[in-house]
Amino acid sequence: MKRILLSLTTCFCLATLFSQSHSHVAEPITYPNIEGYVTLKTDLHQHTVFSDGNVWPTIRVMEALHENMDAISLTEHIEYQPHKDDIPHPDRNRSYHLALEEAKEHDLLIIHGSEITRSAPVGHNNAIFISNANSLLVDNAEDSFAEAKKQGAFVFWNHPAWYAQSSTGNPILSDFQKERIKNGELHGIEVINTGDYSEESLKIALENNLTIMGTSDIHGLIDWDYIDKGNHRPVTLVFAKEKSIESLREALFAGRTVAIYNSLLVGKPDFLKPLIQASVQIKKATYINKTEVIELELENISSSDLLFENEMPFTFYNSSPVFEIPAGKSYTLLVKTLKKIDALPLKLKALGAYTAPKQHPVIEWQIPVN
Repeated sequence: MKRILLSLTTCFCLATLFSQSHSHVAEPITYPNIEGYVTLKTDLHQHTVFSDGNVWPTIRVMEALHENMDAISLTEHIEYQPHKDDIPHPDRNRSYHLALEEAKEHDLLIIHGSEITRSAPVGHNNAIFISNANSLLVDNAEDSFAEAKKQGAFVFWNHPAWYAQSSTGNPILSDFQKERIKNGELHGIEVINTGDYSEESLKIALENNLTIMGTSDIHGLIDWDYIDKGNHRPVTLVFAKEKSIESLREALFAGRTVAIYNSLLVGKPDFLKPLIQASVQIKKATYINKTEVIELELENISSSDLLFENEMPFTFYNSSPVFEIPAGKSYTLLVKTLKKIDALPLKLKALGAYTAPKQHPVIEWQIPVN
């Protein structure tokens, strides 16, 4: 009997421990549209057992649906196949076809992609919107990029600051990348990969007009690598004319993106500023009775905590100049205007956002005051 009770107690403790360590639930990732565009939530760098990942392609589809993603790409290494003894697959398109079949009854875009994997200076690069991954599997890296271009692919440079290929942790823009950019064979660059953010990669993006990208580069489970740690996966928000594969492709080539990882937002000001502006909704702007103090209620409708610093000539009554509006929550500011005004020119520096290395955008709202 003691052994039975001990076993039951052990099982209960293990079950409790497991439930505590896996207590987070996937929340839908949400960001507002900006004027003129639909905001598409994408993760365009993922792996499965058809290269060096640890899950079946259908799992990637289900994960994306749980997090309210709009588009994903399974970018298997075409040269690196560590599971080939257990899962022989001479067709490098197989992962894509399995995901496409799983997603056919859902409103999720599956983008055909593959990863060209070589040592430095070539590095790792994703080619997406391809038609045949098998054709990219050639000995010469230059020929792989030329074939990707022939297929109309959008190609982006993966984790260029990865210390396994650059010991300083900084990206090296070699003659190889310069030639690819010149030839129209390299179009984007990851500034966020997994949990890593590279200011130097952002600098390269801005100097060479490369599309700014953020990806999970997931190999295990999104649940375990991100959600159980209280995070959502890194994403590239793409500002497209509509939700379609062709519109997504056009927007990526045009560079209409913002890379996001939780409270970190990185993008060109033309897209980052209106995104943050649309993410904050004004719920209330009223003078407190018999005062010159405005009660201002701000709601953050995005999935990112937003950190701001006051840039107005007016000061706050109830807050330091730096404050945070948590994702999906509201925050009340009391603003001292010293005299009654009809409209408040709210001006805030977004401290968690970057338009260039160490440069934060300043966001403005014109708010009628009651």
